[in-house]
Amino acid sequence: QVQLVESGGGSVQSGGSLRLSCAASGYTYSFYSRLCTAWFRQAPGQERQPVARIYFEGSTTYQDPVQDRFTISQDTAKSALYLQMNSLKPEDTAVYYCAASIRSSCVGWPFTSVSYNAWGQGTQVTVSS
Repeated sequence: QVQLVESGGGSVQSGGSLRLSCAASGYTYSFYSRLCTAWFRQAPGQERQPVARIYFEGSTTYQDPVQDRFTISQDTAKSALYLQMNSLKPEDTAVYYCAASIRSSCVGWPFTSVSYNAWGQGTQVTVSS
């Protein structure tokens, strides 16, 4: 079972930047065992929403609200996932979660929370106007 630990959250003013990190443990890469990872966020009173995902091969997907402002990246050697968040807005305020699943291929799975079975504890991001 993969364990995930996020870090890097905090409070910033509108227009600022933050970089989130996620460290994965309990996983060993193989050709048929790839770590599929993503970031989600949950604002108060709202459902958990996808933010960005990255395939093992490096291709990425972003949700419209964060397109061109957020960048997801990974260090496969370190089993680490990152989310660089620039031009932050108050509506980005949420708890951010790292998510992962181990599969033979990351391609073809819907970008929803049910596609991931390992979650971090979450890290709070607060953006003030």
